[in-house]
Amino acid sequence: MLEQTLKIVLYGTFVTLFVAVNALFLVWMERRVSAAIQLRRGPIHVGPQGLLQTLADAVKLLSKELVLPKESDRFLYRLAPLLVFAPILSAFLILPIGPGLIIRDLNVGFLFVFSLSNISFIGIFIAGWSSNNKYALLGSMRAVAQNISYEIPLLLSTMGVVMIAGTLRMTGLVAAQEGLWFAVLQPVAFLIFLTAALAEANRAPFDIPEAESELVAGFHTEYSGMRFALFFLGEYTAIFVSSAIAVTLFMGGWRGPFLPGPVWFLLKTYLVVFVIMWVRWTFPRLRSDQLMNFAWKVLIPVALANVLVTAAALTFGAARV
Repeated sequence: MLEQTLKIVLYGTFVTLFVAVNALFLVWMERRVSAAIQLRRGPIHVGPQGLLQTLADAVKLLSKELVLPKESDRFLYRLAPLLVFAPILSAFLILPIGPGLIIRDLNVGFLFVFSLSNISFIGIFIAGWSSNNKYALLGSMRAVAQNISYEIPLLLSTMGVVMIAGTLRMTGLVAAQEGLWFAVLQPVAFLIFLTAALAEANRAPFDIPEAESELVAGFHTEYSGMRFALFFLGEYTAIFVSSAIAVTLFMGGWRGPFLPGPVWFLLKTYLVVFVIMWVRWTFPRLRSDQLMNFAWKVLIPVALANVLVTAAALTFGAARV
C-alpha cells in the first residue's frame, strides 16, 4: 500500500512538472511553426532561438492582477478554471508512455479518458455563465454545442479499433498493434478522430468559441492572470493528451525499433501535435453552421459506416475461420 502511494505521488509530481514544461514548449513550438508558415522569424530575442520567451510570458501572467468582475458569480467564476484543467491533467493516469510506464492500467481506461472530457465542457460553460458577460456566455454556449456534437464522431471513430483489439485497456490497445498500426487498418477512423479532436480542443479551423473577431476572446474573456493561464495551460495540455491518445489508439503507442518506448511515444505524439498546429495556420475559420453541419451530416454518417464495415469484416472473417 505504501509503495503504491509513493508511486502515485512520484508520478503525480512528474506529471505536474511535465505539463508545465510541455505547455511552455508547445507555445514556443506553435510560434515557430506559425512563423515558418507565414514566412516570419518568430521569437528569437529572449533566450537562444527565443526558447525563454514563453517563460517570460508565464512570469508576466503570474504577476498580473486577478480581476474579479463586479456582477459575476464569484464561487463559480473561481471554480471554472479548475474544472477545465483538472480533468485534462487526470487523463495522464491512463496514458501508456512505455512498457510498464502507466500510473493506472484500468480495464476501462479507454472509457475513462473520454469521460473526463465531459467534465471540462461543464467548466467551460460555467466560465461563460459566471462571468456575466454576453460575449463570454455566447462563447461558452458555442463551445458546449460544438463539443457535444463532435464527441459523437470522436467516440464512433474509436469503435472499430476497440472491436479489432477486443479490449478497453490502453496497454491492450497498444499490444494489439504489434504487427500493424490501426491507422493502416482504420485510416478513415484515424482522420475522423483527428478532425473531431481538433474541434474538441477548440482549435482552428474549429475555434468558433474563441473567435476574437466576434466574441473578444470567448468564454475566458473576463479572466486574467493565472486564472486565464489555467485555461491556456488546459488548451495546450488537451492538445498533447489528444495527440497521445491518437498515438495509443492508431499509431502503435510506444512501439518502434532501436529507441526506448517512451522516446517513440513522445516522438509520435509531437508529430501529431505538429500536424494539429500545421492545420491551424493553414485553414480559415469555419462558420458556426458549417461547423455543425460537418459534424452531423458528414463525420457522424461516415463514422457509423466505418463501424458497420468493420463489424461486417470481423464477422465475415470469423465465419470463414
